[in-house]
Amino acid sequence: MKPIRIIAAALVVLSVLVATACGGGGGGKENVPTDSVAVVDGTQVTKAQLTALLERAKKTYKSQKRAFPKAGTAEYQALQTQAVAFLVQRAEYDNRASDMNIKVTDKEVTDRINQIRTQSFGGSQKKLDQQLKAQGYTPETLREDIKAQLISEKIYNEVTKDAKVSDAAIQKYYNENKSQFTTKESRDVRHILVKSKAKADTLYKQIKGGADFAALAKKFSIDPGSKDKGGLLTIQKGQTVAPFDKVAFALKTNAVSTPVKTQYGYHIIKPVSAVKAASVQPLKDAKAQIQATLLEQAKNDAITKWTNDTKDFFAKKVSYGTGYAPPAAATSAASTTG
Repeated sequence: MKPIRIIAAALVVLSVLVATACGGGGGGKENVPTDSVAVVDGTQVTKAQLTALLERAKKTYKSQKRAFPKAGTAEYQALQTQAVAFLVQRAEYDNRASDMNIKVTDKEVTDRINQIRTQSFGGSQKKLDQQLKAQGYTPETLREDIKAQLISEKIYNEVTKDAKVSDAAIQKYYNENKSQFTTKESRDVRHILVKSKAKADTLYKQIKGGADFAALAKKFSIDPGSKDKGGLLTIQKGQTVAPFDKVAFALKTNAVSTPVKTQYGYHIIKPVSAVKAASVQPLKDAKAQIQATLLEQAKNDAITKWTNDTKDFFAKKVSYGTGYAPPAAATSAASTTG
């Protein structure tokens, strides 16, 4: 989830929603009306909004067969504080979106709801309505959440649109992370894994006598990852347990090992290819992957800075009603609100 995004879909549970909420600083001096829990630079966060959000949380708890915290408990207070922080953050983003001339139309909200209905509910309005009811949504609160999502997406796109990655940065990353682009020595081998040495010795004698290795692996090996393929697997140097690794890379091609003991049992090993030398992926082949990684990092850095700047911007522009301030702001809020 991108740091700025309030919700990833309309039906995300509250516990996920509020995890990203940062809230305001609680230093505002604006009076908070009795029907509100906070005021964000003139925008009211109402008790009705908080109640609706907590009711949706309660539905989610019920669907997960979890007991919803009782009012007055520390757990309920923590949940309420998170919910208030989420609603405050949403109001902050609405405010900043307006300053950035970012708008969301009713048609855009409707289009996104239609997209959710098509992708998640097979186009069925009935199924969507059933899910909304189960989650405690009304058509109005659904549209509110979708609008908030679209605003956050547009903010993210605006804030990160100039993120770039230079060729020098790509070269530096490649030089400092060569191991990510290095393929170790590898080899194709067949093996048979059994529990006892006696069984391994018996199978070894049969193979030396001309029995088909792959057929015996299919019949007797207890390794679920390779037995159905006649014991065939491709291994990289150092990938398997040490005794197996040592023998598998030391044997000549098509030679058969005597039973090798490891923590898993006894192996009979037969390399069926030459050892493929280690190789390093050239920069020209790794460039696209590195560029994508660094670009995502640059976007994350940009949105993280914007999020922190937004939090600082509203540090003294958020006032809380009594009992609704986050713990760090409770003392200052109590002296400025009623």
